[in-house]
Amino acid sequence: MNETDANFSCYDPSIVEYRYVGATWGMIVSIVGTVGNVLTVLAYLLDKKLQTRFNLLIINLTVADILYCSFLQPFSIDAYLHLYWRSGATFCRVFGMLLFVSNSVSILNLCLIAVSRYILISNQKLFDKIFSKIGTLIILLGTWVVGFASFAPLWNVFVLVPKVCTCSFHRIRGRPYTTILMAFYFVIGLSCVGVFYFLIHRKVKSAAKALDQYKLKTSAVPKGHVAGVNSTTPGVYHELDSGVDTAASSEVISEQIPSSKSNVSSSTTDNGKSTTLSKPKDSGSDFKKVTRMCFVVFIFFVVSYIPFLLLNIFDAKNAAPQVLHMIAANLTWLNSCINPILYAAMNRQFRDSYKRVVSLAIGKLGR
Repeated sequence: MNETDANFSCYDPSIVEYRYVGATWGMIVSIVGTVGNVLTVLAYLLDKKLQTRFNLLIINLTVADILYCSFLQPFSIDAYLHLYWRSGATFCRVFGMLLFVSNSVSILNLCLIAVSRYILISNQKLFDKIFSKIGTLIILLGTWVVGFASFAPLWNVFVLVPKVCTCSFHRIRGRPYTTILMAFYFVIGLSCVGVFYFLIHRKVKSAAKALDQYKLKTSAVPKGHVAGVNSTTPGVYHELDSGVDTAASSEVISEQIPSSKSNVSSSTTDNGKSTTLSKPKDSGSDFKKVTRMCFVVFIFFVVSYIPFLLLNIFDAKNAAPQVLHMIAANLTWLNSCINPILYAAMNRQFRDSYKRVVSLAIGKLGR
């Protein structure tokens, strides 16, 4: 084996058998991810209820996943089966850059999803201003520009990394820039997501508590004095209503928020005058369900990367067995195929849309 061949070989006696496990897992990820993510895009295109500004963030995340599991994953499978990178040095650089661009766009999207949910529940006017249709498209385009701009300078240091049998940046060359990038995306970026979900949880919990107190007070006061109770809890329902998503379907991921004026009932005061009073409703349910789904997507992303990141941090000298590095790397593949499954399991609107797309496809094939 000459020096050039050695640069693209990841052969090691310890992984001769494991490579088939890794390749099989890669094929499952590629097939499930491609079908699920393409299904998500088709569901968005065919179902007008899903065509919201917020769901554009979901679609952008889906496109990043398609880039990996549909285009890049087959090359990883081939490298595993042959324990050799057969696609050449130039495409190795292309693969490495696209791999990290895909991951960076995914992380930026997770951040945008968390931030947008928090702005939505805190200040709807600001949300409408930032996440207008044009604004959202510019923001999403910006995630790809930032991704490519971040990793393009590493073009010359993308090589085959034998420990994981995948093209990535060299662990030594490119420092300290590579260290800064990893800290920015995986530490600062993911920490930012966690902070905003904590803020969302705290705000929703506060609004729910205020709602419970309001219900308690209104149930204890005679009907003719309800208006007086409302004056002691100003803005409770407005705050809750202005921070949740509601739509025709109870589980649609939507940024449209109805005014609390649409949920009022008349009551009579002691003076015989008619007045209006906000009527309690479970308007926070949809927001909580959607936010919970997005949080679970974030958790799966973090869990899939934690073993790989920790192994690379604590095994700086590459003392750990190669098979351990490969298993940790294989776990990261999960994040590119799991999201459509989570959407289907946790959101009825996506689930129903998937069924319609599949039924339509089956119907056309049966003709």
